Amino acid sequence: MTTNTNQNSTPAAVRVAVVTGGSRGIGRAVSEKLAQDGLAVVVNYAHGAGAAEEAVAAITAAGGRAIAVQADVAEEKEVAALFDRAEEEFGGVDVVVNSAGRMILSTIADLDLAALDAMHRTNIRGTFVVAQQAARRLRAGGSFVGFSTSVVGAQFPTYGAYTASKGAVEAMILIMARELRGRDITVNAVAPGPTATDLFLADKTPERIEQLAKTPPLERLGTPEDIAAVVAFLSSPAGHWVNGQVLRANGGLV
Repeated sequence: MTTNTNQNSTPAAVRVAVVTGGSRGIGRAVSEKLAQDGLAVVVNYAHGAGAAEEAVAAITAAGGRAIAVQADVAEEKEVAALFDRAEEEFGGVDVVVNSAGRMILSTIADLDLAALDAMHRTNIRGTFVVAQQAARRLRAGGSFVGFSTSVVGAQFPTYGAYTASKGAVEAMILIMARELRGRDITVNAVAPGPTATDLFLADKTPERIEQLAKTPPLERLGTPEDIAAVVAFLSSPAGHWVNGQVLRANGGLV
């Protein structure tokens, strides 16, 4: 399902962002922040058209430009069609933020391998498929931002499979930055710490949430808006000298 604004209302010089997983949590905050900064935004979603429609409505109500486009990030043809839609509607792609992801927590001993495969399909294959299209289509001066996690360093129990997928993302990002030498395109990853999203808060007791909130020196959970501000900087001209990095946005967590 696709919802679009009037193509003729978009100036030719507008910068264009594709945000996967852009209808919920950190992804939605990123979509809204980039729109506030003047970018036209393609809000990608896999399921739940209603949330994507709400994100687009919020952006357009604030004077921004946005469309919602459904695609499974792990499906090559769907992701190619997503980028096609961005180019058709807005004329090109300048920023790609891959915030689509899954998190399944379990000890390594107890994890169902089917759950491992499903999570890695989205987090590893999905990142690769989106990065591949970004590498082929981003215009000069553009940026790709992927998502890791600060738990790669903090090493919390039960996060083994999830952090394995995000470690793969970090390696991928660092190599992609070097493969795009000479293209004037930056490639970075943001690694949030504990952030108050539905994905993070699910299945956690209030005591566990309070414990995690007290872990960083700033003694609070991050917000989606905290992370969106970091993404916006990395994808802006002001952040264009930052390249091939993993930025741990976590309030001082290890």
